[in-house]
Amino acid sequence: QVQLVESGGGLVQAEGSLRLSCVASGNVFRLNSMGWFRQVPGKQRELVATITSTGITTYADSVKGRFTISRDSAKTTASLQMNSLKPEDTAVYYCNFVIYLPRVENYWGQGTQVTVSS
Repeated sequence: QVQLVESGGGLVQAEGSLRLSCVASGNVFRLNSMGWFRQVPGKQRELVATITSTGITTYADSVKGRFTISRDSAKTTASLQMNSLKPEDTAVYYCNFVIYLPRVENYWGQGTQVTVSS
């Protein structure tokens, strides 16, 4: 019942910046969280950053101080500002949306490739 549309991603040089956006639509409930995960071939998908509907954020240690997640509640949109990008940030980035009531439901975007060249 929730659709996620991602934008952004692409090729950027090291120390450059990119901004990813994710728009959620459909049956969005009050209690929710949005975030970004990333995955490289052969590895488990890992958390990058999340933000709750109350504004509480969580970041992976590897991106703290470089990435910033924010959301526009009116538009149910989450953005990930990525600064000081490193080659190790290269991955497919997936938007994630979770609702908690009336039951836990987890949704994923299709993914967008981020490639950081050295």
